Amino acid sequence: QIFCLQGRFIFGPDARSLGLTISLIVVPVIVFCIFVASKLMDDFSDTWGLSIVTVAVVFTIYDIILLMLTSGRDPGIIPRNSHPPEPEAIDGNSGASQTPRLPRVKEVEVNGNIFKVKYCDTCMLYRPPRCSHCSICNNCVERFDHHCPWVGQCIAQRNYRFFFMFVFSTTLLCVYVLAFCCVYIRKIKESEDTTIWKAMLKTPASIALIIYTFICMWFVGGLTCFHLYLISTNQTTYENFRYSYDRRSNPHNKGVVDNFKEIFCSAIPPSKNSFRAMVPREAPMPSRSAVGGGFMSPNMGRGNDEIEMGRKGVWAMAEHGDDKNVGNNERFHVNDDELGDIRTTTDDDEQSGSRPNIHPRHSSWEMSPEVMALASRT
Repeated sequence: QIFCLQGRFIFGPDARSLGLTISLIVVPVIVFCIFVASKLMDDFSDTWGLSIVTVAVVFTIYDIILLMLTSGRDPGIIPRNSHPPEPEAIDGNSGASQTPRLPRVKEVEVNGNIFKVKYCDTCMLYRPPRCSHCSICNNCVERFDHHCPWVGQCIAQRNYRFFFMFVFSTTLLCVYVLAFCCVYIRKIKESEDTTIWKAMLKTPASIALIIYTFICMWFVGGLTCFHLYLISTNQTTYENFRYSYDRRSNPHNKGVVDNFKEIFCSAIPPSKNSFRAMVPREAPMPSRSAVGGGFMSPNMGRGNDEIEMGRKGVWAMAEHGDDKNVGNNERFHVNDDELGDIRTTTDDDEQSGSRPNIHPRHSSWEMSPEVMALASRT
């Protein structure tokens, strides 16, 4: 991550692309104000002519502010654990020579539905529902939607609202510039009583802006429509691309109205990180491998071929474990604010083929802080 103003702004590792995005917005507007809007001021009255330039400038400033709110804030990064959680039991059948392992997934019960939370060996925690690890930012992020290279930041729980408003306002700005470029060409045609093609040749800046905004309008306009669909169905881009709710109901869908209220009317949760605080120095952890009977972290086993957002997993499956039960480890996710009754299963339950026996969490394995906080409410 890149920090600015003593942690008041936090950008992703690819924040350099932010300058390109700003230039793609500002430069066309400057060209529009100089070569198109200033000419239209002579054809309209003083009030209307000045308003064309004013609206373009104000709309651009508003668009840049939304861009900075999207790119320069914590998207919902979950703090990492300083050490891995303790294993609950030996992963496998009974045997004194076996090494304890952390289970790859743990099951939680939310409003009568059983979901699976997955362990992240990088952040050393069990991810909350709808959380994923971004390979570019190398962080677990709450309600992860996607990593946008144009804004240089993850789009997630704390900045998704501003991201959608930025994309939507950029679409409107493209429509505005394109419309007044067409008006300017028509004014030239009427004033000189010539053909539309000759009028277009008299203002090459307008032609360039029309082509540019038309291409951009399809890109950002299509993105706006896609995210309108995601909001109305309460999905994320990550869930939509990786999972399919066509053959089963979406457990997050609350209805169109409530889904929009959740995105635009709910309070943005505070950041779980204090980027301006002093980091305490911690003593190095003793190596557990030297202790007899020590546990084995999941990333110490053989790797599998699971790919998550461009990152290869390093989880080790127990040699005698039931691989079929973990083939779809993250098929069900829920919002953190929907967590009412969080429960877990034992290792013995996970290895049996029957329905897991859900019981309250009283084990030695750890989940992420927000999952434990929500579990304490029940």
